[in-house]
Order: sequence, then structure tokens, then C-alpha cells
Amino acid sequence: MLPDVVEVGRKAAYRFLETPHLFYNHTIHYAETLTWHGALRYAALMQESGLFSRLQEKFDLLFNEEKQYLPAKNHVDFTMFGCLPLEFYRLTGEERYRELGMPYADSQWEPVGADQVGGLTYEQREWLRQGYSWQTRLWMDDMYMITVVQTHAYHITGNRTFIDRTAKEMVLYLERLQQPDGLFYHAPDAPFLWGRANGWMSAGMAELLKTLPKDNPDYQRIMQSYRLMAESLRKYQGAAGLWRQLLDEPEFWNETSCSAMFTFALITGLKKGWLAAETYGAVVETAWKGLCSSLEGNGDLKEVCIGTATSDKKQFYQDRPRAVGDYHGQAPLLWCVNECLSP
Repeated sequence: MLPDVVEVGRKAAYRFLETPHLFYNHTIHYAETLTWHGALRYAALMQESGLFSRLQEKFDLLFNEEKQYLPAKNHVDFTMFGCLPLEFYRLTGEERYRELGMPYADSQWEPVGADQVGGLTYEQREWLRQGYSWQTRLWMDDMYMITVVQTHAYHITGNRTFIDRTAKEMVLYLERLQQPDGLFYHAPDAPFLWGRANGWMSAGMAELLKTLPKDNPDYQRIMQSYRLMAESLRKYQGAAGLWRQLLDEPEFWNETSCSAMFTFALITGLKKGWLAAETYGAVVETAWKGLCSSLEGNGDLKEVCIGTATSDKKQFYQDRPRAVGDYHGQAPLLWCVNECLSP
């Protein structure tokens, strides 16, 4: 186990309880959802019943007083919320969490209501016709946002439809977006290796491969892409153990949210035997040390790039504001902790 994992997790999880909601379109932001999920899983792994109860009490407000903060089921950044109630269901067995979470998983492939069905664009209808999510955007974020919900639905129901369609979706993104070296441009009109965009993909592949049955026809294709990406990440790791805002720009600053995402993906690969320990063990140890050196005493991660649109100007990425304690960094920090603590 990496040093200080339990203490880092404890600080980050309790820190979440002290921070207010982060809203996106007046509803719970996806980055808050993922941090909440990470704190919840940490509480369960460490059997911290007090922490678990407080996280549950905070969530249960969404059934009543804070119901207006529940995200809609009309966009991938909103429907990913389903992973949180489904995690509560997995840990408690309370049906109300399942009833809240499953419609979010279903809605990624099944438009909700007559108005939404009738309002689909031609492109969205074409994605559905081909067996893909109508919420497909070909943004790297999607491959975590879709994967995290669909894998939960598969674990809970045992229905292969959820995991098989996720693998098909992942291959679509890999075929369309992955570069020959395994990395990803931020967008076709933004040919830059932005760290967090790549972070979402690395984490999404790791999450999917943990769950995907090996007899799935896309398993080997996804594993090949994961390993190819891991090799490039190893090459671009900086001396401090972290990765940069633009991965291939040595003059750019160390960005911690992507560094935590990559660390999680590599920890997973080492634990599962997908990556050679003699090659990647030191990469992970150095990365974890770099992340720990970027922590405030209260568990807040520093040097986190705020939410970022695409740009065709390289300087745009260098000039992005850097935050402390931003949920985009807190969530993957907890992913690293939980992967180390998981059996």
C-alpha cells in the first residue's frame, strides 16, 4: 500500500462534508457527484459508520428538501449522477436508492418522455440506431460519465446489456479519438494533449476493464488501448511525479486532477496485473508522492485546473486558473485511495 493512503482519504472524505454544493445548471455538478461517491466508498471500505451516516443524511435531503437539485436525464454530464444513488443501494440495499438511480442509467440509451423522444436531433437518432447512447458527444469526459453509471447498473442487475453497450461505446471513442501514441487531443479543433481530457479516458478505461467480462468481444481491443496509453503516460511523467497541463509541453505547470486520474488508472492496472510492476511500480509511487506534496493540511488538492472549454490557442491552456480543493481534483484523489484500499 502507498504511504499515508488512509490519512489522505480520511481528510478528503471529511473535507467533502464541509464544502457546499457545486451546481451545474442549478443542479448537482458531476464533479461533486464523483467526490461524494468517492467519500462514500472510502467510508464503506474503512467501516467508518459515522462518516457514512453523515454522507447518507446529506444525500437523503435530495429526496425531499433539496429535490430540485436532482439533475435532469437529458445530458451525459447530468445522467452520470445515477452512480451515486446506485452506490448507496449497493451498500445499503435500500430500494429507494435503486429506484432513483436506475432511471439515470436507462436514460443514457432510452430518451425520457414524449417531448424528449420527439426532440432528438438527427445525429442523436443515428447514434441510437447504431446501438450507441443518444447522449454521445465524442468528448473524452463521456467515457467516464457513461462508464461509471453503466458499470454500477451491471453490478446491481447482472444484466449484460449495461456493460456490453458500454464496451461498444468505448470502442467508438477509441476508434475516433485515440492518437497513434495512445493519447487524445482535447478536440478535433483543439489539437493539444490536455491533461484532464486524457485523465477521463484513462480512468474510464480502467473502470470498465475492472468490470468487463473477458468474453466480451471488445475486451482485448480496450485493453490494448489502455496499455498503449499507459506507456505514453509513463514517458510524459515529470520529475516531480506529476503530469502537466498539456502533457507534452515541459514548460507548462503540473496539473493535479489529471495526475490523480492517471495515478488511479495505473494503480488499477498494477493491482489487476495488466501492467508490469517492474515498469510501473515506481511510476505510481512517484506520482503518489507528488500528489501528497500538493495537498493542503485540510485535504484540499492544489493546482487543479478549473472547468475548461476547448481552444485552438495553446496559451489558453497555460493561462487557465488554478483552484485549491476543486472537486475535479478531490474526486480522483479519492479514487486512488479507494483503489489502494479495495480488496
